[in-house]
Amino acid sequence: MITLDAKYHDYLTSGKTFDLDGCRERVTGYGYNCDGTGITGYYVNTENWRLNYDLQERFLNKEELYVR
Repeated sequence: MITLDAKYHDYLTSGKTFDLDGCRERVTGYGYNCDGTGITGYYVNTENWRLNYDLQERFLNKEELYVR
């Protein structure tokens, strides 16, 4: 199992940022994706995007967050 706190907690509490297509983004949260029967992957939310990964830590896609 991927330990998300060990991997991403520093991004929440420090000045570390993700570099997404040349744009620096702060991480605002992270968690696991579930299909109702088990964990299928995880996500990382930044200021403007939700990045989805599978359990092998491969990037799947990014979704724009509509934050007001």
